[in-house]
Amino acid sequence: MQAARGASLTPSDSTTGLSVPHWSLFATVAVIGYLVDQLTKAWALETLDDRIIGVIGDWFTLRLVFNPGAAFSTGAEFTIVFTCLSTAAAVTVLFLSRRVASKVWAVGLGALLAGVLGNLTDRVFREPEPFHGHVIDFLSFGDFPVFNVADVLINVAAGVIILQSLRGVSLDGSRDGDDDTPDDPDGADEASDDADASEENP
Repeated sequence: MQAARGASLTPSDSTTGLSVPHWSLFATVAVIGYLVDQLTKAWALETLDDRIIGVIGDWFTLRLVFNPGAAFSTGAEFTIVFTCLSTAAAVTVLFLSRRVASKVWAVGLGALLAGVLGNLTDRVFREPEPFHGHVIDFLSFGDFPVFNVADVLINVAAGVIILQSLRGVSLDGSRDGDDDTPDDPDGADEASDDADASEENP
């Protein structure tokens, strides 16, 4: 699919290129998010093995839970299925990241990759066996299922995806129905200045 001014909207377009600044932002968010998730899980294993820490009374506590299923302990009997789905999701996010030319999308996809890889690492390497490992959860709010930093990142990413979809902003920063105008105010201002200068100096 080709927009009016030739900007790429699909992966198959020959004009599709990698935006290094946006991809760098994506990678930075992914790496930081992944490290925070893994470090907090290591801390939970070391500190919460035999105790529960009350942060805000009984409403917000830190307690160690081993989750064999998906988010919030659902589907415990399908661990290997979730491992395969997480692997496919990570590959898909990496593929889509090549098209990112929007800061918001870069942050969203970076958070999604960090969350997916964080829980995937648990499933692949943790006990009881490879690819059937249990995910480390330790954040508990009242009666809400226990979760971890990776789950938070995945939900943040979901929020970004919903927001950008409602705004009509594509991965490349273009808006639906606006002739592929980038979702970048600074870039738009520069283009406007160039147009004004060309009119003043024919």
